[in-house]
Amino acid sequence: MKRKKGLFRIFVVLLAVFLLVGCNSKESNSKSESSSDTDVKKQTGGTLNIAYPTQPQSLDPHSTTAEATRDMAKLIYESLLTLDENYKVIPQLAETYTASDDHKTYTFKLRKGVKFHNGKEMKAEDVAASMTKWGQDAPEMGEHTWTVIDDYTVELKLQAPSSLVPYFIADLARLAAIMPKEIAEKAGPTGAGEYIGTGPFKFIEWKQDELAAFEKFKDYVPSSEPSSGLGGKKEALVDKINWYFVPDPSSRVNGLLSGQYDYAHYLSYDSVPQVKNTPGFKVDIWPYGNEILVFNKKSGLFTDVRARQAVNFALDMDAVLRSAFAEKDFYELDNSLFLDTQVDWYTDAGKEYYNQKDLNKAKQLLKEVGYNGEEIIILTSRDYEHHYNAAVATQQELEKIGMKVKLDVYDWPTLLERRNNPELYDIFFTGYSTTMTPHQYTFLDSRAEWPGWTNNPKIDQLLDDIQAAPTIEEAKEHYAELQKTMWEDLPVINLGRNSRVSAYSEKVQGFTQMLGPNFWNVSVNK
Repeated sequence: MKRKKGLFRIFVVLLAVFLLVGCNSKESNSKSESSSDTDVKKQTGGTLNIAYPTQPQSLDPHSTTAEATRDMAKLIYESLLTLDENYKVIPQLAETYTASDDHKTYTFKLRKGVKFHNGKEMKAEDVAASMTKWGQDAPEMGEHTWTVIDDYTVELKLQAPSSLVPYFIADLARLAAIMPKEIAEKAGPTGAGEYIGTGPFKFIEWKQDELAAFEKFKDYVPSSEPSSGLGGKKEALVDKINWYFVPDPSSRVNGLLSGQYDYAHYLSYDSVPQVKNTPGFKVDIWPYGNEILVFNKKSGLFTDVRARQAVNFALDMDAVLRSAFAEKDFYELDNSLFLDTQVDWYTDAGKEYYNQKDLNKAKQLLKEVGYNGEEIIILTSRDYEHHYNAAVATQQELEKIGMKVKLDVYDWPTLLERRNNPELYDIFFTGYSTTMTPHQYTFLDSRAEWPGWTNNPKIDQLLDDIQAAPTIEEAKEHYAELQKTMWEDLPVINLGRNSRVSAYSEKVQGFTQMLGPNFWNVSVNK
């Protein structure tokens, strides 16, 4: 009897242990099975390691269109307005904004309680000082002034009416970052001396040629609106971001696959199959914008439009884009500066000048302009392999019409510096991501004095006409004329549209891509 009771007790204990283990196992499986992106994003902490192809000259985005600045600046800074996932303008640091009937006065009501990384509350005086600084390099805004109405209200007055102002402020080509008044007012020609904003991450350190480090801003005040595109609710879910500068594309791929990096930006196109075939990683192919050949129109051969036209006649756009982007999955022949989904702006005006591939006509124009074998310098960089490959292919195309072409290869920051000197080059390549209005293409406006130095009064006037147009339909008519004029005068050559490729570990959850990578609302499940 005692033996039976003993066996019974043992059975009960074993049953209890079994049930306990079973319950715990079921709970673990339940969590695992329901680990959607939303659930995983709630797991905060850790470090996100990013491999990026180049380092910027500055993290102040007010006076540069460099993507290397833009992509990091999005962590630190925010603007009055931004874009949702459908590229519509929405408030960010502004609570609301209104425009007068004549579109010459805009009033912005600010969100209250928003903190800068130095602990100071953002107020109207900071916004007015920041936007005044930003506006110094914004010719699309025309003559304008920012005025403080009260602590949480600022007013923008324009000399000429414009219905496009919200798009200018929301666009990321030159992020209209809000920073403390004292920093904005002390900024010199190279930008702000300190990188302090209102964003979800704050800047910690920059080790030249190695990395920039950011950490979670614990006092960040997010928007109450749902997350969408570049706006709405943002959260810093990781404690720290290490942004490594890794110029060699194979090092970015190998570092990602080995676990050294969680995210690798701009993969070489020929490395995509390797990443796709490696378990545990996701490949992100995203529409980018246009590959642009920029002529130096201030000095040298290409001050003559006939020389620019000769290059345009010589180029096989498909050959150049295939060299740059490897497969047709990654590029598209199109002469428009806008995506075909951007119905307000898309037009094929000027298509008769695109991809002509007429070597005899090119040679004839070179003869007319008096070209006699002078060396043509193309600035390029292997930091962005597609730009380098486009330059190599262009060199080969131009040699077919008797031009002597040399590639000057530098790291990207050096290229950005050298392109400001008209005596140092004839051509460089750059990329322009999707923009909201023609004015964000800085190579169009002569008054911008952007490298390459466009000088076309007709284009300038058409930009003004677009800005003053009372309706988007009338603005589009002006833009169609502008795009045709661009293809006739050729301040640049738009080679075509392209996509870019990045990749990340499946441990990274919540990642989004819009006008560059976004690392808020992102966690690393390690």
